[in-house]
Formats: sequence, C-alpha cells, structure tokens
Amino acid sequence: MKIIVTGSLGNISQPLTKELLQNGHSVTVISSNPEKQKDIEALGATAAIGSIDNLAFLTRTFTGSDAAYCMIPPNFHFHGNLDPRAYYRAIGETYAQAIQQSGVKRVVHLSSVGAHLDKDSGIILAHHDMEQALKKIPGIALTHLRPTAFYYNLLGFVGAIKKQGVMASNYGADDRVPWVSPLDIAAVAAKELMTLTEGIKVRYVASDELPCIEVARILGAAIGKPDLKWVIKSSEETQNGLEAAGVPPRVAAGLVEMNASMHSGVLFEDYYRNRPALGKTKLTDFAKEFAAVFK
Repeated sequence: MKIIVTGSLGNISQPLTKELLQNGHSVTVISSNPEKQKDIEALGATAAIGSIDNLAFLTRTFTGSDAAYCMIPPNFHFHGNLDPRAYYRAIGETYAQAIQQSGVKRVVHLSSVGAHLDKDSGIILAHHDMEQALKKIPGIALTHLRPTAFYYNLLGFVGAIKKQGVMASNYGADDRVPWVSPLDIAAVAAKELMTLTEGIKVRYVASDELPCIEVARILGAAIGKPDLKWVIKSSEETQNGLEAAGVPPRVAAGLVEMNASMHSGVLFEDYYRNRPALGKTKLTDFAKEFAAVFK
C-alpha cells in the first residue's frame, strides 16, 4: 500500500512510519520543516515538504495513495491568541477537501478522548469539530482514533514539582484517568491503516488506567520524591498559573475547562462505555523518561 503520514517525525508519526515500512508499505511523510527531509529519507520513506493548511499541496500529496493518517500538530496552542477550535475547523475542512479531490479511500484520523462531546470540554471541542468535518466525506473508510491523556503531558508538572514540591491542577487526587503512550497509539494507527474496512468507526487507545495519586506516587518514586502528592486547586488558580507560565488566556481557558471535565469524569464517559484493551507501555515505563527530564 501507498500510505501518507502527517505529523512529520513526531512522537506518534515516527514509530508509525517505521512500523509501516517494516511491513513493506510505501510511506510518504508530510513535514513543514525542510530540515526533516534527510531524516525522513533515512528511514526509507519519501518526504513531502509543505503545510497541511495548503489545499493544493495536500491534494497533490494524497493523490494516488491508498490510505492517509491525518493529524494536526498541537504546537499551535501557544501561538498568541490563535483560537484552537477555529484553527482545527479550518484544517479539518482542508483535509476533507483534499481527501475528496485526491480520491484517497482509507483515512485514519488522530482525534481525542472526549471528542464525542459538543460542549464543556475545552480544547477537545476542536477534535469534535474535526471529526464532524471528516464524517461528511462520502465513500471513505474512516477510523477516528481517540487516545486518552498523553503520558508526556505529565512533563508539564516538572517545574511545579521543583518549585512547590507537588503536582497541582484543577483535576487530580483521586480522579481516575486513562493514560496513553504515543508508541501504543502508533501501533493501533498502523493496524488500522493496514486493515481494509468500510464505513466509520471510533477506536479508543489507552495504555494504563490510574488515579492521579498513584501517578504521583510512581513518578515521585522515579525522581527520588516518594511522598509526592497530586493536589487539586481551583480552576481560577489553574488559569492564573497557566497564564503566568506564558499560555495565552484563550488557550489556558480551554485547558482549564478540559481539566474540569476530566475531574467530573464527563470527558471519559464514552471511553468507559467502549473500553479498549490496554496497550503495552505502562506509566512505570514512562516514569524513566520523566526522571530523565526532571534531572
């Protein structure tokens, strides 16, 4: 199969590309960074240098392919006052047009847990809109991958642990959260891309399910702080802390609302109704990476 992978050589796209190549497929990796071309080609893939918001480029790259993995890099979250939901909506429409115009028939879309919600989920609403845009495309086989909370988002607590000695947000403590490794997402994405199917389906991806107090215990043990706690603070305190750290107010508000939906459990309701088999990479595995960054 000829498969298109978006996301350059990111945390998911790189292991995904490697697995597809190992299974004998022809892979083209889209990257907006020309400096990534040599690294992409070193893997044995073809590099397509351009932007996913360029319809002509995206259509041209998709044309002649059997399948495409579509995602939106999250690094735009910290670019000024950009509205994440509006940005996702625009990119979703561009993806939809490129898929239709190119004729690609198999699409795997990286969405998010909570994308079933149409309100009160903060920045996750952007994923909801993206799903709606892709669902309108006639005649394609579409899988929405909905990964849970990413392990590497826990790295955002490093500074607070060093300064305050605790993990703190407007979710945490006894809240039970399903977590996921990019490696497990890549493995599921590869299987979906290599599987011929019909219609639209949703597939959740998770690696571990743990209360936040247990997350703190595991990470604390890895960094030599066995008494590390994860405490809950107010949404207002969380908003102020994010803004103080340089997060744009609109994005901070979206993160706070998302966290609140995690605390209430609403974000995970559909996940637990459609609970997947857990992946291989556990939090104890990620704790080694966390400790290396913490030093």
